[in-house]
Amino acid sequence: MHIRPARPDEAELLTKIALRSKAYWGYDEAFMAACRDELTVDAATIGRIHAVVAEDGERVLGFATVVGAPPQGALDMLFVEPEHIGRGIGRALLDHVREHAEGLGFRRLLIDADPNAEPFYRAMGATRIGSTPSGSIPGRELPLLALDLAAETAAQA
Repeated sequence: MHIRPARPDEAELLTKIALRSKAYWGYDEAFMAACRDELTVDAATIGRIHAVVAEDGERVLGFATVVGAPPQGALDMLFVEPEHIGRGIGRALLDHVREHAEGLGFRRLLIDADPNAEPFYRAMGATRIGSTPSGSIPGRELPLLALDLAAETAAQA
C-alpha cells in the first residue's frame, strides 16, 4: 500500500468510498440519502485542498482530505473501503495527513467525527473538545475532536 495525491478524475470513486464507508456503521437508507451531499467529493475541490488516497496496486482503499489554513485546519474526510476497515489504512492515512499538515505549519486539526469513528481518532491522539451540529441531519450532534500536532511532535522528540 502507498499513499499518493488524489486526482480530480477520482472524485466519483472517492464519493462512492465515502458512502460505502459511512454505511458500514449500519445507517439506514434515509440517513444515507441525507448525508449524500456532505459526502460528495467535488473534482474541482481536489485540486485546492490536500487530498490523498491509499492504494494497493491500482485499487484505491481509502482517502483523506484536509482543509483550512495554518495554524488550524480540519480533517474534512477520512474514509476507508468497508472490507479494509481495521487493517491499518485509516491509521496510515491519518499519519500521512498529520505529517503533511505539520510540515505546512498546521498546529491543530479539528475533526467532526462520526460517533462510531471517535474511538479511532482518540486512539490516534485526538481529544474531544465538544460537539458540533451535523451538516446533514438536523438535531444530530457529532463529536468535535482536536488533534494537536505540535503536542504530537513534542511527544515524539
